[in-house]
Amino acid sequence: MTRINKIRAVYFSPTGTTRKITTATAKGLAKRLKARFEEYDFTLPKARMRTLQFSDSNLVVFGTPVYAGRVPNILLPYLNTIQGNGALVIPIVLFGNRDYDDALIELRDILENNGLHTIAAGAFVGEHSFSRILAKDRPDTRDLNTVDEFVRKISEKYETDTLLHPVFVSGTPYPYRNYYTPRDRQGKPVDIRKVKPLTNDRCDNCKLCAEVCPMGSISHDNVREFTGICIKCGACIKKCPKQAKYYEDAGYLYHQHELEEGLTRRAENTLFI
Repeated sequence: MTRINKIRAVYFSPTGTTRKITTATAKGLAKRLKARFEEYDFTLPKARMRTLQFSDSNLVVFGTPVYAGRVPNILLPYLNTIQGNGALVIPIVLFGNRDYDDALIELRDILENNGLHTIAAGAFVGEHSFSRILAKDRPDTRDLNTVDEFVRKISEKYETDTLLHPVFVSGTPYPYRNYYTPRDRQGKPVDIRKVKPLTNDRCDNCKLCAEVCPMGSISHDNVREFTGICIKCGACIKKCPKQAKYYEDAGYLYHQHELEEGLTRRAENTLFI
């Protein structure tokens, strides 16, 4: 096996939670394995114009959020252009206190199918993109302590294991379960796919929302206008310094409150090594 000389943190992270866990893991591994650290954020559209290419001297920590229990489907065309070239990889998913369903096994399979070799994996909790109270401020100190444990175990595995087999993770093998669908009290599906945020009078036209939208869907000329799809990532809402973006759609608000009221327990991170 080629000796690792670079640890690469690679992630999609509209609100920063996935970035926090992915970079903490990669930096910890770089320190333990005495390797260089490199970071690549493919959250914005321009970054996804560059094909991800790795080498067999790389160990990649690869992070995405969980959307409806799966890898965000808007990322699939891009992820399937990856050129792994035998790099080792650690898939990581961030979920908003509900569940990660089949997102981790799906991400593992995508990476394996594109020429990377999975040696560990993790599902971590981050503040939900719909909410400021659901898993508030996570990843927190306790989560980062789990990252330290994760890094230690991965390092030990790298030094002692032959690393021949893809890491086992929980989930339904392909074909994966359908995307999670919220339902109302009568059991009817709540469809929020076409819902988009509105803009209140606190907006001072700073353009930050247009700059942070991972789909490039907010018009730079008129930030109240959407020129493409909204994936409900929360970036424009949580990063707005004036709290000018908001939702008023009844279905969206019902689902948000249902999650906040029903998922008050502290969900735990899950490690696979």
